[in-house]
Amino acid sequence: MGTLNGIRRFLLGWMNREFLIFLFFLAVAGIFWLLMTLNESFEQEVKIPVRYVNVPGNVVITSGENDTLRYTVRDKGISLITYIYSQPLQPLSIDFARYAHDGRGTVSTSDLLRLADTRLPASAKAVGVKPDGLSFYYNNGESRRVPVKYRGTVEPDMLYYISDVAYQPDSMVTVYASAAMLDSISTVYTVPLSYSGFRDPLMVKARLQPMTGVKMVPDEVTILFQTDMLTEGTISDVPVVGINMPPGKVLRTFPAKLSVSFVTGMKNYQSISASDFLIVADYKEFSLTPEARCNVYLRRQPLGIQRVRLEQEQVDYLIEEHDAEQQPQ
Repeated sequence: MGTLNGIRRFLLGWMNREFLIFLFFLAVAGIFWLLMTLNESFEQEVKIPVRYVNVPGNVVITSGENDTLRYTVRDKGISLITYIYSQPLQPLSIDFARYAHDGRGTVSTSDLLRLADTRLPASAKAVGVKPDGLSFYYNNGESRRVPVKYRGTVEPDMLYYISDVAYQPDSMVTVYASAAMLDSISTVYTVPLSYSGFRDPLMVKARLQPMTGVKMVPDEVTILFQTDMLTEGTISDVPVVGINMPPGKVLRTFPAKLSVSFVTGMKNYQSISASDFLIVADYKEFSLTPEARCNVYLRRQPLGIQRVRLEQEQVDYLIEEHDAEQQPQ
């Protein structure tokens, strides 16, 4: 009780009453200063979305339908606070019929400022807009389906590799654009991705890279990168096959079969066999040299393997002559 009484006496003391009175008038002065300041005019950048009206039913806006413009607005401080932080500004209504012509529409800066004033309080004035002018594109529903591919760097841990890439909801998207642009679009790409060092399957959401005058549906995809642990494998007894052999000639190589070494995922390795590879020696090449050895080349290999190498790149050979009529068909 003694301590509480001491605190009470201290707070009610003459000096402290003077200090509290000083704080009160300081707060009142601060409030008056704030009110006077907010009553002055300021410029503030605000964002106003855009929407298009009077669009015919057969028309597709291919770009610009989600535009948001950045306006510089002059108004009293108290008003700026009210409509910037309390309630978002209503979208500007762009009359499609007024501005559209031959697949494109252009709205001038002066028209954008005039339209903004219809959405601002009476005391406010739009004095600038970014960007200068607004352009949009449209077509009459022409579209095509094109594949999606990711772009960027996606690299798993050094002991792993990407065994499969799957796109959801689909590896194809619908693009809407002018007929000339549709003919030139064969693939759409994601915005650049950057992922590295992962081991488990990686799922990412990626937006498609925007293109001027092109609308893509959907405009983002989910990509699943499947991973597998790398292993080094060897497939033996892959036969060497002669190609471009003239009728009646048969190639014999020594050895007749070779081994192929490679790196692949453990899951993929179990499904690989010798029939997935094709090793050839080309008669058109080795018949032009007197050498007793010929080069061999790997012409076919299964998907999903890396660092492929043959047991040897040259083999001994001889050409056997056979009656063409006795050759098996």
